[in-house]
This record gives sequence, C-alpha cells and structure tokens, in this order.
Amino acid sequence: MQERISHAHTCVESNQIVRRLFDCYIGGMSIKRLPFLALLLFGSIMATAQTSSIVGTWVLTKADKLLPDGTRVSDYGEHPHGLVIFTSDGYYSVQIYRAERLRFSSGDKRKGTPEEYKEASLSMSVHFGRYTLDPANATITFHIDRSSFPNQDDTTQVRPYELRGDELSWKVPPRPDGSIPITVLHRVTSEERPAVKGLN
Repeated sequence: MQERISHAHTCVESNQIVRRLFDCYIGGMSIKRLPFLALLLFGSIMATAQTSSIVGTWVLTKADKLLPDGTRVSDYGEHPHGLVIFTSDGYYSVQIYRAERLRFSSGDKRKGTPEEYKEASLSMSVHFGRYTLDPANATITFHIDRSSFPNQDDTTQVRPYELRGDELSWKVPPRPDGSIPITVLHRVTSEERPAVKGLN
C-alpha cells in the first residue's frame, strides 16, 4: 500500500514538473514569437482593409485635368477607355486610352511617322506593379514596375484618393504646365460582369 502511495506521489510530482516545463516552453515560445504574431495580425488587418476597399476591377469613367485657373476639362478626349485592377495580394494594373487614336498610315508600328509615334505615346497612360493602401491618409502608393512613360519605371508614385461607394478617384501631381490629372473609376460589380458562354 505504501509503495502505491509513494508511486502516486512520484507520478503527481512528475506530471507537475512536465507541466511546468511545458508552460515555460509555451511561454518562452510566445515571447519569442510575439513580434512575428504581431506582424501576421497587422498583415491580416491590412489585407482586410484592402479587400474591403479598392480590391477588384474598375472601369474608367473620366480622365480629366484641372487647369491652373480652376477649370476642369477632359484630358484624354471624350469617352476615354480604361481599366484598373487591384488584387488582394498587392498587385495592380492601370490602363487609360483616348477613345479616338491616330492610326499608323503604314499599318506597321515599326514604320510610323514622328507625329504618329508622338500621338501613340500621348494617347495612353499605362503602368503596372505593386501597390500599398493607406486609408488613414487616403493615399495609394504605386510601386511602378513598368510604365508607358519610361521615366516612371522602377519609381514610387503616391496618389491622394477618394472612395465614395463604387466610385474611386485620385489626383496626379501637377504637370509642368500646372494642370492636375484626375482619374475617376467605377467598380465593376458581379451583376455588371458579362456572362461567359459555357460558364454559369
């Protein structure tokens, strides 16, 4: 009987020691992992913020410019075409084009005239890369990989933005002539997406 009591005491003590070691291990791991867990939590919050705001497909509705005298006029002609995509993992693509574009008379893009090349360049604004969203300061930062304007390759551009329901707009810093480009977009909802044949 005494042996059983002694054995039980030993088991209890052993279990207590193991539990203490386990608690110490978990506690130590928690302390060591705290910065990592905080980073994961922050990333999750940021991902949620992006998902709930601008992630998705946007169609261009206006590509205007604000003149120094306060007048707002079209920057890419009437009814410009464009598409902007923001992914949940931080990638983006911006495409803006004039509705009416000068065609190359030769039919060969390698044999255009100086005027045709100039118009081709000025009739579009295209860039892609990664982006970060700062809702607190209402800014989108474009980390541009490549752009139709080579001087913007591998640069970072910050745009103040406004989000009102399904309308997103942002302003570009003033150009040398003092005009400020303004991009206005409409979010494409599931109801607005065209059905694909063969898919339901």
